[in-house]
Amino acid sequence: MPAFVPVIASLLDNDLYKFTMWQAMLHRFPQTTAEYAFVCRNEPRFPLADLLDEVNEQLDHLCTLRFTDDELAWLGALRFIKSDFVDFLRLFQFQRRFIRAWAEGGQLRIHAAGPQVHVMDFEIHVLSIVNELYFRRVDQAQALEVGRERLRAKIDLLRAVDVAPARAHPLEIFDFGVRRRFSGAWQREVVATLRDEVPEFFKGTSNVLLAKDLGLVPIGTMAHEYMQTFQALGVRLRDFQRAALEGWVQEYRGDLGIALTDVITMDAFLADFDLYFAKLFDGLRQDSGDPIAWGEKAIAHYEKLRIDPHTKRLVFSDGLDIPKALAIYDAFADRALTGFGIGTHFTNDVGHTPINIVMKLVTANGQSVAKISDTPGKTQSKDETFLAYLRQVFNVPQA
Repeated sequence: MPAFVPVIASLLDNDLYKFTMWQAMLHRFPQTTAEYAFVCRNEPRFPLADLLDEVNEQLDHLCTLRFTDDELAWLGALRFIKSDFVDFLRLFQFQRRFIRAWAEGGQLRIHAAGPQVHVMDFEIHVLSIVNELYFRRVDQAQALEVGRERLRAKIDLLRAVDVAPARAHPLEIFDFGVRRRFSGAWQREVVATLRDEVPEFFKGTSNVLLAKDLGLVPIGTMAHEYMQTFQALGVRLRDFQRAALEGWVQEYRGDLGIALTDVITMDAFLADFDLYFAKLFDGLRQDSGDPIAWGEKAIAHYEKLRIDPHTKRLVFSDGLDIPKALAIYDAFADRALTGFGIGTHFTNDVGHTPINIVMKLVTANGQSVAKISDTPGKTQSKDETFLAYLRQVFNVPQA
């Protein structure tokens, strides 16, 4: 038997937005229960069920980890992290009884269920575990050789960018690659290399541990699960987006001001994103649909509200690579602040097809929740009746 090598060695090895959503839910709805389900959206090289024993071994290890004093001191120094949340994390430990992995018809199933503040943080760790176990079965030396060659090409492409002083706003790129990375070690190498080689463009990472260790800005605000949870928190369904945005404003009071727009499509979001929210939030994040069309809608909305788009940031994070990011930047660099979160293209471009895996919120307080994406393939719900009702309430046509 080969020696056990943990995929996750630190609970800080996670996206910042998991911590910011976690804090908001702990403060406002600590009693909420939730279920999260793992899904693979594409066809892997071999059945992921083959990884079951290794996944369970890694989950056993994950549930032994605790935050260290050093990690908590660093996290607590972020001005938007409250001391009582740090105290909670000091006591926190994953409970193995809240997560289960099994094989079913050749598929790997992973299900986490329990109090939301005890299960919501499983997501990114589970995805990192499955990814790294999957790619441990390829030739590591060859993959890293390809990855370094491609990383060098990306750096050369960035260095060739002509960001003339005439452009109104700078090109700013971030690493968003925790969930789909080839390995934790490779993500660290990629992020450190980008920090050292193109600091004029590379401005931070969503990985909190790497931000701490490499002296970078941690990047992130909210994900879909935060907004979706409000579909089951007792507010009128038509008002769930406004309730979620208001809860965020009350929690962070000016910090972390980038709102996610595609929980029920950009059009339905903008119908709720009135002058009040448009002034309170610093900008918007695009995670599905046509990025150019989305950016045009965002700018038009700000202009309609008589808000100068140059004072707002448009963050793009949907399946980006460097050429796509540069094309979007070219379209909006003179019209608004921009930012580009690049994931798989940075942390899993090593010559092997990545697996498209997610672990999403499916119920809260026993009630189904749903996402109606601007990309039809990303729409998600296990309850077609609730999905149809959500479409009706927000007047979102079937794709």
